[in-house]
Amino acid sequence: MGYEVAVSKAWAGLEGVAQEKNYSIKFLGDEYAVDLPKRSIFSTSCNVPAKTQFVVLILHYLTQKIKGLPRVKGEWISFKELDGGQAYYSVFKKRVLERIAKKYEKIQSDDSEKVLDVFEGVPILVRFWKGDDEFGPEANVLFDKSIPDIFCTEDIVVLAECIAGLL
Repeated sequence: MGYEVAVSKAWAGLEGVAQEKNYSIKFLGDEYAVDLPKRSIFSTSCNVPAKTQFVVLILHYLTQKIKGLPRVKGEWISFKELDGGQAYYSVFKKRVLERIAKKYEKIQSDDSEKVLDVFEGVPILVRFWKGDDEFGPEANVLFDKSIPDIFCTEDIVVLAECIAGLL
């Protein structure tokens, strides 16, 4: 069954607030065309359907955007500070942080950080630490304090996984 129920609920949520039949959304550097009557989302750069996990995120984001996005607060919070984040941190660490750190270790670069605008008004900060003789490389993903007003914690995990996959 997978994402089927989540996708269906997300489409229904969007249809409840939508004022247009078609939307265009930028997500992770790509443009997506959202067609409500057809219930489809396509990457306009590749003309391929959006990945299922992207569909849920795009629909949830678009629904919140129509309702009104919160202002970016300019304060970073960790996953542990999200509702339920403390309880699911070990899963987040394995699925996101360790994955990013492994990729970063291969490029052997200096410590760095990068702010990614994953959606308009949704910045995410990715930090990398090179490590030294005592400690291996590490990564952290921080979120603007406004993100819980846009996405639930489960969506935030999926969003961070998408970022980890693309880095």
